[in-house]
Parts: sequence; C-alpha cells; structure tokens
Amino acid sequence: MEKTLYNALLVALLVLSVIIVLAILLQPSRQDGSAGLFSGGGSDDLFERHKARGFEAVMQRFTAILITLWLAVGFVLVVLSTK
Repeated sequence: MEKTLYNALLVALLVLSVIIVLAILLQPSRQDGSAGLFSGGGSDDLFERHKARGFEAVMQRFTAILITLWLAVGFVLVVLSTK
C-alpha cells in the first residue's frame, strides 16, 4: 500500500513539475519595463511594484498554487521515504 502511494505521489510530482514549467513560460514578459532600467531609466523603476491585472494576475496565482502543491507533495514524499 505504501509503495503504491509513494509511486502515485512521485508521478504527481513529475506532472506538477511539467505544469509549473509551462505555467512559468506562459506568463507575460516584463521586458518592456525593465529594458529602460539600465539605460538611464533611474533606480525608482527598479523597485516600483506593478499590480498584476487580468491574465497576468491569474497566471501568478495559478503558479503560486501549483508551487505550493509541489512543495506539499515533495514533503509527503520525503516523509514516506524515511519510513
């Protein structure tokens, strides 16, 4: 029983890893704002927080949830592997 649970969680971890990579790649680029930082744009632009809206906000939340799940599954795998 414990071995099948371990294998199922391992597969879930691998699937979550692929989905996280895809979610990160789907996020909108921020190169437009950061291109002017080093060409005389000033240091104020570097530390300015921009509130995510629309698709960007959804992708940030989705990625954060996926990473939380990934960490939880990884922690459970560590606990199961020590038994």
